This record gives sequence, structure tokens and C-alpha cells, in this order.
Amino acid sequence: MLNNSENLTKSQKLSLTTLTSLTFQVLTIVSGFILPILRLKYYGSEINGLVVSITQFLGLISFLDLGVGQVVQANLYEPLAKDNFELTSDILASGKKFFRTLAKILAIYSGALAILYPFIGTSNFDYWFVSLLVLILSIDSFAQYYFGITYQLLLNSDQRGYVQYTLQIITVLMNLILSVILITSGFGIHTVKLLTSLIYLLRPIGMYWYVRNKYKKIDFKKKINYEPIKQKWNGFAQHIASVVLNNTDTVVLTLFATLNDVSVYAVYNLVVSGVKQLFTSMVQGIQPVLGEFWAKREYKELNEFFGYVEWVIHTATIFLFGCTATLIVPFVEVYTKDITDCNYVAVAFGILLTAAHAAHCIRLPYNLMVIAGGHFKQTQSCYIIAAGINIGVSVLTVYKFGLIGVAIGTLISMVYQTGWLAVYLSKNLIKWNLAIVIKQLIIDLISVIGAYSVSSLFELGTLTYASWVVLALKVAIVWLMVIVLVNFILKKDYLIKTIGLARAKTTRGGK
Repeated sequence: MLNNSENLTKSQKLSLTTLTSLTFQVLTIVSGFILPILRLKYYGSEINGLVVSITQFLGLISFLDLGVGQVVQANLYEPLAKDNFELTSDILASGKKFFRTLAKILAIYSGALAILYPFIGTSNFDYWFVSLLVLILSIDSFAQYYFGITYQLLLNSDQRGYVQYTLQIITVLMNLILSVILITSGFGIHTVKLLTSLIYLLRPIGMYWYVRNKYKKIDFKKKINYEPIKQKWNGFAQHIASVVLNNTDTVVLTLFATLNDVSVYAVYNLVVSGVKQLFTSMVQGIQPVLGEFWAKREYKELNEFFGYVEWVIHTATIFLFGCTATLIVPFVEVYTKDITDCNYVAVAFGILLTAAHAAHCIRLPYNLMVIAGGHFKQTQSCYIIAAGINIGVSVLTVYKFGLIGVAIGTLISMVYQTGWLAVYLSKNLIKWNLAIVIKQLIIDLISVIGAYSVSSLFELGTLTYASWVVLALKVAIVWLMVIVLVNFILKKDYLIKTIGLARAKTTRGGK
């Protein structure tokens, strides 16, 4: 299939990337639910919290990415669209040099973290137990920065993300199977993490092989004496916001709360981030399409495509996260019913965390357009302020509200960023009419109030997955009916268009 990808159309590439990305995210979510509960059962809440915390601290090194990754991808759209292989080679050479330097810094950071982390927060584990775990968990990140990320950016920019997602599907599945076998067989956490980390080395090796064989006209060994990447350092602000969103809560809880709090946060975040990853996988291929429209100056097609994308993202976000807000606490009750060393029921926290990540997804159409258009420098103040709000509010409120405090910080920062970006697009770039955004937000709000008022009346019968599935079906039907009704009244054109597209795909599939 991959070798015949030269003949794929733009829509086929988008569909294939969406399908493989969705499959990868579903598998990641399944793995994400299975492995933590096994850790909780076989190792306890504190080790689970320790693994989550160390992973987040290692994730902080991505701060030094400085946003270069997304800038590299944005700069590749135009030369790839015009078959300018010389400029493509120059951009990749610059990116490769940067990320290999970052990999070396990661190695130093991991060593320092292995020495210092055992003194951070509250832990009942031996110094060497914690230190060795830090080093083991850093293997995958090093391989990603040193070997794989440049090839990944090339594939994404050329609308061939399905290649890397296929490789990710294979490695996640292998990791899940091996982890289950090792954990249930009584192996220690160090052995499990070491062996499974080695599996993830297969992904950069696979991308290396595919890219070197596919892109014969690109010089991957080229040396350059100039900087071919426009606004190379202007993606820094967007990157700060992303790193803060993904890491602040766990770091703040590690420093100012307990590992049990980190474990509770991880369980709820497992659900919410799983839904977010599932959703973002469905829109993964949109940015390269926006980037190509922008690079070719096809503004009419761009505006039509963006309008529909905005509605789809808003509507899907309300459905997915609305259902999540209603179902998250019942699910956690079932998921942790056999765990007795910590209380995992936190209703207000679950709703606030879900709302925060819903706001993150609602901002996606505006954020994707900013990146596709290369407006990094012009929008950096928004991302810096949003990151500051997230950190500041989280630290100030964690003392009084604990878990709820960090969720409040994330929610406020995402609401601010969504509003700012929507206003920016209304005045710059594609000059998107702000009245359309406001109308869409009103539709979102009406849908949420109506659906939640009804669906929240349902109750979980017994603490079993079967009972939860029945509840989930009821909740999903209510949210779907309310959203369809509201959009039929207020946004009928896009609703009819979606139904028409679905029918067309079904017809083609039947033939």
C-alpha cells in the first residue's frame, strides 16, 4: 500500500492519514487504559504516580524544541508543493542539525534528572530505584529527537502522515502485548519499561528506511552555510503553550501535592487526553491541506474549506467532550473499584478538566490556520500569556483547591487563547468574520446546556463495565439528538452538507 502512495490524490492522502491516525489513537487509548490499571493493581498508586511524574519531567525537555518542529513543517509546504527539492534538502538539513543538538541536551538533562529527581516531591522509594527508572524512561525520547523527528516532519508536510502512523500502530501494539505479559508475570517496573522502550526504537528506524527509499531527489547528507527556515525561532511561543498545557498540572502536583494526587490526576487525564487524542487524530491531516491552499494562494477554496472545518471541529468537540463530562466520573468509579489505597472519585475536577481540554480542541481551527499560514511571530504574545496564566493560576490555586486548582488554571488559559486566536483571524490572515465565530459559540453553548441538563439525570446502575456501556449509549443518544436538533435550526447548511458527504462515501463504498 505504501509503495503505491505516489498515485494517491489529496483527498485520498487525507483520508488515509485520518484513518491511520485514528487507528493509532484508538490503540493508544486502549493501551492507555490497560497499562495504568495493571500498574495500579500490581505495583500500587504510588509507583503509577511516580511513572507519570517522571514521564512529565522528561517531557519538559521538549521545551527546548523552541517550536522549531512546527516551523520546519510549515516551511516545507511550499517547496514540496513546487517540487523544489534543493530548498527541501536545505530545510531538512537545518532541522536535522537542530534536533540532534537537542538530543544531546536531552541526554545531559536525563542524567541530571536521574541525580536530582529522587529528592523532588514525596516518595517512599529507594534513591537508586527512582534514578534508574528516570534513565530507562528517557530512551524513547532520545531516539525520537536524534533519529526520527526530521523524517516525521517531512512525511507530515507531504501529507504522508499515514506512514509514520502505521509504524506507530505496530510499535504501540507490540508494547501493549509485551507489557501485559511482563507485568502479569511478575517482572519489576524497571524490566518492563526497559524492554518496552527498546520496542519504540523500531519507529525511527522504519521512517529512516521509508524516507530514504521514497525521496530519492532529496539530499539528506547536505551541508549548508545559511539558514533556510523562515521565522525559525518564532514558533517558540506556541511551543511554550503546548509544553505548559501537557506538563504543568503534573509538575505542580508533584511539587506541591502528593504522588497519590498525581495518580488521581493521571487517571482522569487518561480519559480526557484519550478523547482529545482521538479527536485530534481525526483532524490531523487538515493542517497540511490548509498549508497547501495558503502556499498556492487559493484563497477562495481556503475560506470555504476553513468554514466547514471550523463547524466540524466545534460540533464534534461538543459531542465528544459533552459525553465525556457526563460519563467520566462513572467510568473512573468502575475503573478503580478494586483500588483501595486512594480515593479516585472527584466530580468537580473531572468536569473542569474535561472543559479545559474541550476548549483546547475548540481553538484548533484557528491554531491550525495560524501555523499553516506561518504567522508565528505575529501571534506569539497570545501563547506566552496563555502559558503564564496556566502556570500562575495553577500554582496559586493548588494550595486551596488541590486537583481542582490545576484544572482551573488550564481552563482559563485555554479560554483566553481560543478567544484571542479567533479575534486574530477575524482581523488578519484569512480575515475570518468574527460574527461567524460568535454564532458558532452560541450554538455550542445551547447544545451543552440542553444535552447536559437531560443526560446528567441518568445514573450508573452497578459498578460494572456493562452497566457503564448502557449508560454511555443513553448519554451519547441524548447529546447527538440535541446537537443535531440545534444545528438543524441554526446551522442547517453544514449539517445537510455533512449528511450528503456521508451518503456519497457510503455509495462509493458499496460500489
